[in-house]
Amino acid sequence: MNAVEVEELVKHYGSFALSGLSFTVPKGYITGLIGPNGAGKSTVIKAIMGMVLPEEGRITVLGNAVTGKEGSYKQQIGYISDESIYYEYLSMEQMKRIVAPFYDRWDEALFTKYMELFELPKRKKIKDCSKGMKMKFAIAMALAHHPKLLIMDEPTAGLDPVFRRELLDLLAEYILDENNTILFSTHLTTDLDRVADYVTFLNRGELVFSDSKDEVLERYVIVKGSRELLDPDVRRELVGVRETAVGFEALAKDQERAQALFGANALFERPTLEEIMYYTAKGGNVNASSHPFGS
Repeated sequence: MNAVEVEELVKHYGSFALSGLSFTVPKGYITGLIGPNGAGKSTVIKAIMGMVLPEEGRITVLGNAVTGKEGSYKQQIGYISDESIYYEYLSMEQMKRIVAPFYDRWDEALFTKYMELFELPKRKKIKDCSKGMKMKFAIAMALAHHPKLLIMDEPTAGLDPVFRRELLDLLAEYILDENNTILFSTHLTTDLDRVADYVTFLNRGELVFSDSKDEVLERYVIVKGSRELLDPDVRRELVGVRETAVGFEALAKDQERAQALFGANALFERPTLEEIMYYTAKGGNVNASSHPFGS
């Protein structure tokens, strides 16, 4: 069973469009929704939440069709955004008192547990909290009503490395219950390298792939070799190429095909999700000076 099913989703915003997206979020696993800024990740999440309605397509969440008219399924969703969605002039305790009654399964003891774990003072006003504190508060609020689906939109952006590690451990604990599911949207993929089971990759509003993370990392490959190996036919086999004075580094989306093409003349390395996203988003020739992985 899938926690989320998106079928042929179409949505236009001016010149930007989501072009017939179809993918699933398997129940009981962590799915990473990746792509560069502006790829359409937040629009997809808003559509799943019923905050925007698609022009075409169908979305189901936990077995419920998303129509914009019925919102009871949101009782089972915990939502965490990279932006503060709470009234800044209220204290965290005051904000909790407003939100808690909306959830049938609100667990005050669990909320207090997370507030103490994160060392958050309940009486502190939200406007006086750091970004990290606001994120911790959002996590406590999201988990306190026992959601079956946790949707996280860029949750680790701006967080210090220590708490990012703590958050990933917390997610691993949450997902131990096989009835729980996480959809984790980010353009910072190093966290997903550690915890994701599945990855859905958007680029310019289109689906690049939606698959098991392990299968993706086995299928794609980084190729390194001398520039003499590059000709127009070879370039067409590559997703993106970075050339230097001494050689090239490229991404190929079919490891077996790349090894047959280059043989012993090139080196092959397992890519990271970041490298797959970067080369795919850039496409064609990549400027060496702008490459995030060094020269």
